[in-house]
Amino acid sequence: MTIFNLFNLAGGLALFLYGMSIMGSGLEKLAGGKLESVLQRLTRSVPRAVLLGAVITALIQSSSGTTVICVGLVNSGILSLPQAIGVIMGANIGTTVTGQLIRLSDISGGGWLLTLLKPSTFSPLVAFVGAIFFVFLKSPKKRNIGQIMMGFGILFTGMFTMEEAVTPLRDSPLFLQLFSSLQNPILGVLAGALVTVAIQSSSASIGILQALSSTGAVTWGSAIPIILGQNIGTCSTPMIASIGASTGAKRSAIVHLYFNIIGTTVFLIAIYGLRAAGFLPFWDEAMTRGDIANFHTLFNVVVTLLFMPFTRALAWLAEKTIPEKAGDEQDLALPVLDERLLTSPAVALQQARAAVEKMASRAATNFTKSFGQLDHYNEETTLNINTREDLLDKMEVSITGYLIKIGDRELNENESRQVTELIKLISEYERIGDYAINVLQCAQRLREQELHFSAHAVQELGVLGSALQETLQLTNTAFFEGDLKKAAQVEALEETVDQLCASMRERHIQRLKEGLCELESGIVYLDILTNTERVSDHCSNVANRLLGSELDLDMHARKQDLQAGHSELYNQQLLAYQQKYLSVLTGPL
Repeated sequence: MTIFNLFNLAGGLALFLYGMSIMGSGLEKLAGGKLESVLQRLTRSVPRAVLLGAVITALIQSSSGTTVICVGLVNSGILSLPQAIGVIMGANIGTTVTGQLIRLSDISGGGWLLTLLKPSTFSPLVAFVGAIFFVFLKSPKKRNIGQIMMGFGILFTGMFTMEEAVTPLRDSPLFLQLFSSLQNPILGVLAGALVTVAIQSSSASIGILQALSSTGAVTWGSAIPIILGQNIGTCSTPMIASIGASTGAKRSAIVHLYFNIIGTTVFLIAIYGLRAAGFLPFWDEAMTRGDIANFHTLFNVVVTLLFMPFTRALAWLAEKTIPEKAGDEQDLALPVLDERLLTSPAVALQQARAAVEKMASRAATNFTKSFGQLDHYNEETTLNINTREDLLDKMEVSITGYLIKIGDRELNENESRQVTELIKLISEYERIGDYAINVLQCAQRLREQELHFSAHAVQELGVLGSALQETLQLTNTAFFEGDLKKAAQVEALEETVDQLCASMRERHIQRLKEGLCELESGIVYLDILTNTERVSDHCSNVANRLLGSELDLDMHARKQDLQAGHSELYNQQLLAYQQKYLSVLTGPL
């Protein structure tokens, strides 16, 4: 084997890796991120999580990629550790698809149909058609299909180049001796792991082994330990990805490592036990591409089935290995926005949305607690509110910056729209947080200046607080659940809050005229009404953005139409809220 053969081998490997990468990227774009974005929805049972992990890995052609995604989702709190374990198990099965595709090269026969089914025949044609789709067609969907087809063709071109490069090795005594030494299980496992760590892809290392099988030197005895070692080597990428991540993310990565190490150990013991008992007569026979692909699939399927009942045990082992740090999981902490997930915009968007939901929840909590300070002031609550407000300001900057980075990626139309809408929602919730601080300052003025409201004013504020709390809850539920019916209901409640504030102002002015309340406390009272009304307006903005985004409506025209009384449903909702809140204010001043 000459230096030029090594050059060809390196070039073939480069084409193989590039083809696998662009094929996976094209499949991901074609799916519009839907397969990955449902990870956290379809992982409630282990079998479903395993199936989902296998499907996603088969599509993106990388078990490391799927596991890194899981690490990022656990890191951001979207997935729990038990949910991630099933997906990680399934990823090991999904990664065997590449080897099964490569084995098609073993098809033999002289008929035109069999010749057509050989990758050496159809892969150049697939790549050529894909190039036409990608270069000449404007439709994003068709261009993605073209990218997938090109990736498929390039992958096999790389495979054939590697095979041609290693052909001289079939007559090399040194090479034959090397593979004979790899029948030592420790050396074989180590070799497979190191090669996979070096190229960061178990699919590619299996492809190299399948290319080497054309020399006839790859026997069952030498290949089995290498294949098992390749499964351990693929754990390096998630382990690296978990550096600096949360405790849960580190546990996800270590579970992947434990799963493959324990599975490899069990399989080695079983296989060498069977060989010692004389049940493997083919041990010294050469392995074909199909044999390698089948054993790789068999190992991962069997190990997954063995470990599926023991996911809790794996989670327990990871928790013991990486114990929880004191104060790791606090409510008052910035959400994790893992930039490693930017390579998968759909998942990164899911992470950003989860962060915006946390921002929404904190803004609502702050306003509710600030309003509660008007009646029962507590210094510790004030500190918590101020801490939460600082976090809201930091979240606005960090989440917006993260969304801008997502926007710099290649997105489809729906993903671009989501980025824009989330940035707008961040602004709305940040303003709600600001008004919460304004109400808190009103509570502090009452306490510091020893001001008091009249009994009727206190009762009215209680009604207003209840109405506003319902508005916030309804708005956030509509956002979190994507419930357009609840979003459409917010406008009637917001209008009721406006009417409530207007009525309370009139009653307050009447009390001032009759000398039933102090001027200083009256000014604070009006400030509270103003800030509450502003929060209600922002809730309306959030709901209208949700409706406008999903239904493509002109929300200004919709609002005018509702206020003109043209919607019977809106009129009924408004009447119900008026009876619930405004009717309470009909009593004496």
